[in-house]
Amino acid sequence: MNDHDPAAGTATPAGTAGTARPGSVLAVMAHPDDAELWAGGTLALHARAAEVTVAVPRNTADRMAEAAAGARILGACLRVLDPERLAVELQELLVELSPEIVVTHPPADVHPRHRRVAAAVLEALPRAVLATGCPRRLYTCDSYNSLTMDGPVRATTIVDVTATFDVKLRALRAHGGTQPISEEFAPMAENLGRLWGARIGAAYAEGFVALPVLGRLPGVTRL
Repeated sequence: MNDHDPAAGTATPAGTAGTARPGSVLAVMAHPDDAELWAGGTLALHARAAEVTVAVPRNTADRMAEAAAGARILGACLRVLDPERLAVELQELLVELSPEIVVTHPPADVHPRHRRVAAAVLEALPRAVLATGCPRRLYTCDSYNSLTMDGPVRATTIVDVTATFDVKLRALRAHGGTQPISEEFAPMAENLGRLWGARIGAAYAEGFVALPVLGRLPGVTRL
């Protein structure tokens, strides 16, 4: 996501502005509503110009139907993973899609399922990178009230999602049949969006932390 690109949002921290178009994104999440909750605005921005895929472990039929609906609203494709073969299927998916960017949960997330999915991503990543050269960038997303087991989320990149925050909320509400969206998750998304936005002078934003890919960190200030 390029700095100062009105169509793509604003990414911070400070650095040289980029001009490249957004790259393909694979968001690997633990629950059917996680992509929308933690990264929905950013995924919707990327989907305007690049391929976006959301991958989640198989859940109940009603939850997966909601996941499909949410992904459609974001402009993303949904891929369903076998929870018993998570790391293996993730490696196969990474090789198949060769995404430029991968987004997942913090390794020290407060939710145990989030941690397991993050661990599976980290396990699958090395062979995929050696086979394809991708992903080039790896980011972890936000968590409940921006807290992890290691303390507050210290975002290295903050994306202005003002232009797609309504899309994020519509996609999140697609999960209202099974989840406490109106009562809990939508208000939290609103609060976190405003807090991250205040840090870059935007109405709404989402925060991400860059992790090294085989010892390399991204050299750009965009996702």
